[in-house]
Amino acid sequence: MRPRLVVDYGLAKRAALAGLRGGRLTRDDACDAHPYLLRAARHHGEPTDQECQVCGRARLTHVTYVYGDALGRYAGRVKARAELAEMDRQYPEFRVYVVEVCQSCGWNHLSMSYVLGHGDRPLDR
Repeated sequence: MRPRLVVDYGLAKRAALAGLRGGRLTRDDACDAHPYLLRAARHHGEPTDQECQVCGRARLTHVTYVYGDALGRYAGRVKARAELAEMDRQYPEFRVYVVEVCQSCGWNHLSMSYVLGHGDRPLDR
């Protein structure tokens, strides 16, 4: 599995946290996770070792979504990282979005995105 077209949203995260600490962003605006995202984090998310930089009470959870025309009805679904390797072999191209979520305070931020898929490579059989 070789991610390509990787986009790291770390600078945007730092700007949001600086805005929160500087008073340009309220905690209600920063910690506005949708109930569906919190539910996905609780039931399908993958725990990390990173502590929430907003509340400091919990570890962040990564929720991984997949999108792409080739996915059909599976587009927009939450997937475990372990499932991505099989999808990489099965589908020509799809984009993966990783969202970090604090289940304690509701902080959420797009962490990274990247493209997977076999592209023009022959399918592994």
